[in-house]
Amino acid sequence: MLHVLDILFLVHTAAIIYPVVKKQHQLLVTLLLCNAAAMEALPLFLDKMVHPVMAVVLSVTFVLLFGEVIPQAVCSHHGLAIGASMIWLVKLLMMVCYVVAYPLGKVLDWMLGDGTSALFRRAQLKALVSIHSREAGKGGELTHDETTIISGALDLTGKIAKEAMTPIESMFSLDVNSRLDRDVMNQILRRGHSRIPVYSGSPKNIIGLLLIKNLLLINLDEGVPVSAVAIRRMPRVYEDVPLYDMLNEFQKGGSHMAVVVSKKPMRSIVDANIGERMREAKEVSLTPKGEKKEGSQTWNKLMELKRPASETKERKWVVDSWEDNEEVVGIITLEDVIEELLQEEIVDETDEYVDVHRKIRVSMMAAIDKSPELVEDDGQEKLNRQESSSSATSSLAVSTSAQL
Repeated sequence: MLHVLDILFLVHTAAIIYPVVKKQHQLLVTLLLCNAAAMEALPLFLDKMVHPVMAVVLSVTFVLLFGEVIPQAVCSHHGLAIGASMIWLVKLLMMVCYVVAYPLGKVLDWMLGDGTSALFRRAQLKALVSIHSREAGKGGELTHDETTIISGALDLTGKIAKEAMTPIESMFSLDVNSRLDRDVMNQILRRGHSRIPVYSGSPKNIIGLLLIKNLLLINLDEGVPVSAVAIRRMPRVYEDVPLYDMLNEFQKGGSHMAVVVSKKPMRSIVDANIGERMREAKEVSLTPKGEKKEGSQTWNKLMELKRPASETKERKWVVDSWEDNEEVVGIITLEDVIEELLQEEIVDETDEYVDVHRKIRVSMMAAIDKSPELVEDDGQEKLNRQESSSSATSSLAVSTSAQL
């Protein structure tokens, strides 16, 4: 405790006491030696002044009151101040008893360790934090959110990607050969995701992810295929990767979404190339077999989307193959890791479930289900405008006739 106060510079007296207390075994031997000498010398001194029985009574009373009860009662509330004011006396006693106290102190240090740092385990730290919370009712200043986040940070070390991922059964993804028409765009907007995984053939064969902001310039009437849009690579991680490793990789900015695969036999660490893949995860478009890449810039790729859909041919795309003993089990995002750190679910305006694993729905989803389509076709939009114009004309005619 003194070391903590000394580091934080909160108490000036702690800096005075700490150098002496740091030599705890030498200090212990000095105090016990002086205490034993005082307890033995006091009866001998009083025996020459009063009756032997009275000498015993007085010595026990003095030792009990002035050596135990009063010092412990006073120092329990003002220990630092009293210790700092009497530190000169303690140093003097340590010098007087140096010949005996120093060797014994060194022997105790060798046998038991210096003991200058009393470290806590994770469970002990969590218990200590909970004691200092306001909810414990012991005068602590930590709020519920503070204790929750601290506990979550301590627990995050023991959690792996499998515990925080979104299972592939609950994942929304797009086929690389599907077309971005109004129906697909409505599904995307209802989901509210900023990134959507893209697969080829099977939903478990994830080849990359699609950034929704890259769809701003797409003409929905042309039905542009997903394969014509810039697709970003997704790094692969094994299901037993610690979440702190995932957080560190996400912080590097290569990608905020990764594919979680089942662990290979005799391997329990993240893919050796995860760091390189995260850093090199730049926007790329899948290259048709036998052709070369053209237009590496994102703007040029988006401009190519203006071509009519009739000019786009179905092609076979070259994708990275998976290992025979690997299987995609889900995806994990930066938000998933943050939720485990906060130990609370982060719900935005478009989330369908509070907890995907437990299928707990968001209460406001009923209102969203009743809302109209987010993207309407041109015919429906014109019809709505005509109906609104007709209703406005009828209302104007009724009000005019009423005035006449």
